[in-house]
Amino acid sequence: MHTLYNPKQHVQTPYLFFTGKGGVGKTSVACATAVALADQGKKVLLVSTDPASNLQDVFEIELSREPVEIPSVKNLYASNIDPEEAASVYRENTVRPYRDKLPESVVNQMEEQLSGACTVEIAAFDEFSHLLADDGIFKEYDHVLFDTAPTGHTLRLLTLPTAWSGYLEEATHGASCLGPLSGLGDKKDMYQKAVESLSDGKKTTLILVARPEESTLIEANRASFELGEIGIGHQMLIINGLLQTHDENDEVSAAFYEGQQEAVKKTPEELRAIQTFSLPFVSYSLTGIDRLRQIVSDTPLVEFKEDDDNTELAPLSELKDVIDDFSDNNTRVIFTMGKGGVGKTSIAAAIAVGLTEKGHKVHLTTTDPAAHLDYMFKDSAIHKNLSISSIDPEVEVDNYKKEVITNAGELNDDEIAYLQEDLESPCTEEIAVFRAFADVVERSEQEIVVIDTAPTGHTLLLLDSSEAYHKEMSRSTGDTPESVKKLLPRLRNPEETGVVVVTLPEATPVFEATRLRNDLIRAEITPKWWVINRSLYATGTTDNVLKIRAASEKQWIKKVQEELADNCALIPWMKEVKLAMNK
Repeated sequence: MHTLYNPKQHVQTPYLFFTGKGGVGKTSVACATAVALADQGKKVLLVSTDPASNLQDVFEIELSREPVEIPSVKNLYASNIDPEEAASVYRENTVRPYRDKLPESVVNQMEEQLSGACTVEIAAFDEFSHLLADDGIFKEYDHVLFDTAPTGHTLRLLTLPTAWSGYLEEATHGASCLGPLSGLGDKKDMYQKAVESLSDGKKTTLILVARPEESTLIEANRASFELGEIGIGHQMLIINGLLQTHDENDEVSAAFYEGQQEAVKKTPEELRAIQTFSLPFVSYSLTGIDRLRQIVSDTPLVEFKEDDDNTELAPLSELKDVIDDFSDNNTRVIFTMGKGGVGKTSIAAAIAVGLTEKGHKVHLTTTDPAAHLDYMFKDSAIHKNLSISSIDPEVEVDNYKKEVITNAGELNDDEIAYLQEDLESPCTEEIAVFRAFADVVERSEQEIVVIDTAPTGHTLLLLDSSEAYHKEMSRSTGDTPESVKKLLPRLRNPEETGVVVVTLPEATPVFEATRLRNDLIRAEITPKWWVINRSLYATGTTDNVLKIRAASEKQWIKKVQEELADNCALIPWMKEVKLAMNK
């Protein structure tokens, strides 16, 4: 068992950056750390740049981008920078000079290019770079904590010489980060100073937050490697939410505990070399100062009385209802979408199996490694009407990058370096994989195609507008592939296509799924179903700790059911998905 995390003992640098997959508890850990340090008499500033941040809920006070003192904690100040708002300002500042000079259609495409994840992250980094580069901040506060760190991709991009040259204005290869970088102006010196502060082990600690789940530990390992490559080597890992004991008489409790232990044992080898601590899985929610103090104290497992919520939820559909709906309507293309770690692959596989058992011929394709599907189907005979393929993102991206670089023509070393880094953008993988998906659908018009993971609405809009906007995203071929052209209208046709948004009954996954839904609606695609996966509430667990946490899910289930979804299904937490199949 790992040593329990205690900020008073384990924090040694003035700057702390918290990073990890959505929903792992970055904000809670950052807040608890800030309170513990302030209680020691240290002057602390906590800054959140997480679009799904619930910082205001945690401290029960309204926050803005200007630091305000937390009334109930002496020495603690907090600031909540809304990265979406920052991106909106950044986008407008970049586009404004062109509004009266270029056709409206071109300006619209410029705005779309500035609507991606890269813009949000660069705009957020622009905000907290002022803090990192300000020596006055360093003198005023003993500790500055950042809830959410920039990715290695963004930091590498900002340090490349080509990002600051006239090359950006002349480039025709269609860099996916071209738009975001065009608003950087003359900030090179500030960014360079900020990156130097990040790389200084005496100033900065990168705190990787993960849950005891394989997917979040893999993500922490990736972030550790990516950020370590650019010099941020002073790192710490916190495994958040380890169940300390379990009720042997409750099957859910025993399986939950065993699943966590198995995941921790599979921690990537490289991550094991990093100093690692843990925080326990507790029954109480981490809102309010007393609970934040408790979680990082010597007695974190003390019980808090939760508000009794006896509200009965309206009846919810089950996964079989989702399958019945697609079967009855003869939906031809089905996408499961959602952030990593919510169970998209399992849901896609279950839908595919259910449809074959209703007599449909189905093709299931996924970007998960084939071994994952092999494991899922290991005890089952694959139905004669089900075919399975696995698209390897690494292979598709590698092939796509080679095409782009080959077709870019004569470039100097700096331009090649920029182009190679640009191709590390999240958009690149979406586009490369989407082309492969489009080919699968093109080949499979005689069967229902179930696709695990689809591109965001932002990427779809970029693909759709490629010809109008300098063939921006079709840079490798000079034109959008026919299979992609045909699939985009199909995605928008609800009689042909059904989109399933998969989420978990927790704050951050629901916020992230909401942004995904809004992104799709911009692209004229309305999700047909929402699936709330891995619900403890739906298990009926009797474990003392788990049943209290299960009750806390109700507010998020209700939000999806009443505010976000036209159709909503709830799936109970289970250790592994069992696929019953008949030949």
